[in-house]
Amino acid sequence: MPINKTFFHSVTEELQKQKATLVAVSKTKPDTDIKALYDLGQRDFGENYVQELVEKSAKLPADIHWHFIGHLQSNKVKYIAPFVHLIHAVDSFKLLKEINKEAGKNNRTIPCLLQVHIAQEETKFGLDEKELEHLYLEYKNAGFNHVKVTGLMGMASFTDNMEIVRQEFKQLKSMFDRLQKDAPDFGILSMGMSSDYLVALEEGSNLVRIGSLLFGERN
Repeated sequence: MPINKTFFHSVTEELQKQKATLVAVSKTKPDTDIKALYDLGQRDFGENYVQELVEKSAKLPADIHWHFIGHLQSNKVKYIAPFVHLIHAVDSFKLLKEINKEAGKNNRTIPCLLQVHIAQEETKFGLDEKELEHLYLEYKNAGFNHVKVTGLMGMASFTDNMEIVRQEFKQLKSMFDRLQKDAPDFGILSMGMSSDYLVALEEGSNLVRIGSLLFGERN
């Protein structure tokens, strides 16, 4: 399926007005699709799998901002540390520590988002409110030089009921606002995907991750 150019231009225009970033979720998509979107001006792309990300980054233009948006295992950090632009889903101190270590080896500081669990579905990933505050305090006290927590991310429930989704986004925004008072580096609130990005933007998101509306359904 070809790139949806009409949607890309309209969503880009909308996001520019809202000062929000579009991350094009390119997992499982061929290099040709990514290059087609790149040629239209898109620079931020999101991948879920380390090996796929490493392979794509080697073959595609060097000025792409690669976002790692999947669950990242500590032992895989070293493969993406040399080039990753933003790691989206950090939910443990162990992972922050490993990112700091591997970023240091590459003379880099890697920005990260803490993942908060706001959806009704059970999942083993993401922090609740107490865990979030505890992890952020641990991070602050650790004095890391090569990893920087720059915001929060969360995924809403998979439902057609946008009122449920809206309440979950409101909940995440209130956590973000509270932490931001104490966190000068906090600037990114990542919420909203293909099915709910419009609601997310209304509730204060400034980074949305869109895949199927740009690339078509996943392979």
